[in-house]
Amino acid sequence: MANFSIDVNGESRQVNVDPDTPMLWVLRDELNLKGTKFGCGIAQCGACTIHLNGEAVRSCSTPISAIGNASITTIEGLSENGSHPVQEAWMEEDVPQCGYCQAGQIMSASAMLSKIPNPTEADIHQNMSGNICRCGTYPRIKKAIMRAAEKGGNNE
Repeated sequence: MANFSIDVNGESRQVNVDPDTPMLWVLRDELNLKGTKFGCGIAQCGACTIHLNGEAVRSCSTPISAIGNASITTIEGLSENGSHPVQEAWMEEDVPQCGYCQAGQIMSASAMLSKIPNPTEADIHQNMSGNICRCGTYPRIKKAIMRAAEKGGNNE
């Protein structure tokens, strides 16, 4: 066990965990941030996506010891009231079906829009291909990303 001071959603947080503990479990079990979901545990589905200094990363395979001074943003930190352009577009396009993967989808989409403010369909396909939606809402996800881009994309 070791003590770590990490920046999560703009707050300095202290945790005492094994250095190999994946950030997914630090967020969910130690900090009670339940929006980041467990999907596969091998960084293949994207349900656990968070931002690490604005980059989309899989929290299930990122140990806390790799965080250092990086800033972490979870779905809870994207906006306090769902007013982030990607979150608004998600609701306007009625994207969620079961909803399980949606936090990871939103985090990947917002990270992409911070780098590619006006994505093409090819950009969306390439950048979102690591996020699996078992309900198959991909057409609505694509429409929501395009709508979010029209709104200004990323205000993280």
